[in-house]
Amino acid sequence: MSAVPYVWVATSLRLASAGTAAAFPVLAVQELHSLALGGALVAASLAPSILAAPLAGALLDRSRHPTRLVLLSGAVTAAALGITALLGMVPTVLIVVGLVAAGVTTPFFMGGLSSFVSDAVPGTPERAFGVDALTYNIGSVAGPALAAGVIALGSARVATVVLAVVAAVGVAGCAILRLPPHPEHPGRAGMLREIVRGSRYLATHRPIAAVTLSGALSQLGQGALPIAAVGIALVATRDAGGAAWVITGFAVGALVGSLAVTAWPIRRVPAVVVMAGAWGITGVLTLAAAVPLGLPVAIALVSLSGVATGPGVTAMLLLRTRHSPRALRSQVFTVAAGVRATGAALGAGLAGLLPSAQAPLLLVLIGLCWLVSAGVLAGYPRRASVAEAAGTAV
Repeated sequence: MSAVPYVWVATSLRLASAGTAAAFPVLAVQELHSLALGGALVAASLAPSILAAPLAGALLDRSRHPTRLVLLSGAVTAAALGITALLGMVPTVLIVVGLVAAGVTTPFFMGGLSSFVSDAVPGTPERAFGVDALTYNIGSVAGPALAAGVIALGSARVATVVLAVVAAVGVAGCAILRLPPHPEHPGRAGMLREIVRGSRYLATHRPIAAVTLSGALSQLGQGALPIAAVGIALVATRDAGGAAWVITGFAVGALVGSLAVTAWPIRRVPAVVVMAGAWGITGVLTLAAAVPLGLPVAIALVSLSGVATGPGVTAMLLLRTRHSPRALRSQVFTVAAGVRATGAALGAGLAGLLPSAQAPLLLVLIGLCWLVSAGVLAGYPRRASVAEAAGTAV
């Protein structure tokens, strides 16, 4: 068994999704001179995830052919990006509808795909989730970087078309991806009851609840970062295109951090401590970036803040797996990812309401979001065990 098909599909689809954070705000400014609309487009593509995630997780947990669901979600995403590239040429409401549809299907290839990684990627769970974290981080690096490069050479409209093509490449990869279905359980309830059961588990199981809430709050800040980046670029250079390099710097840092913990896994420090420490360091460095010392310094500090998130994301994925009953695993992953996406959407939407001149203040608020998300993990029980989660009845 090879990890190549999984990495191909996961990286392509996540790359296309990550690139929108850099492309949409600049697209809205270039075509309709509206930074607020850029935040709204990002929010429209992310917010529906929280509503769709429980159903997506239940469908993946029950499906005999989960790859087909991933293929469908990728196809909808590619189509929505193609329509968004026509901003200013077609009614904006049509674009919003397309992005909402993409947001509904996003949980299948974001959190949902991760719930199969330990079966689809050979090796230990630590290695599998290290690989999965790499696909997130490679996507988050290449997406904004690709958007930034195309924007610099052409325009944000062309960049959005390129992202649509990348999503289509991910869809093509589904032809060789084989996701083994989750095992059938004799006592499996009906769809609605299973969704309720999964939601109750997420809300009442303390380890999962703490990790999920922390992840969502961190994304509230990260979702606002692309909007803050536009403000930083406009204030420093009067060119919105420079924002993509701020976002790329963060993503490159995250990739470096993820590569480091994949090569040298952190085994002696509890995963929850790694996650909390990563969020805390990210917050402090983001606060430092709020000091107006010029665009290069801001890029450097934001890049360093991204380095810390690499180990944090890997630790978060491991914690989800350790505390997820097998029959509810896809629900845990999709809902947790959906909550994070909604946090990012909310952050982007709220950030778009601030004038670009308030970018330093916005960075302060983003840094505080990361620090609060680290503090939330104080609610993680000290004696939480893998056996406790594995033994939860389904």
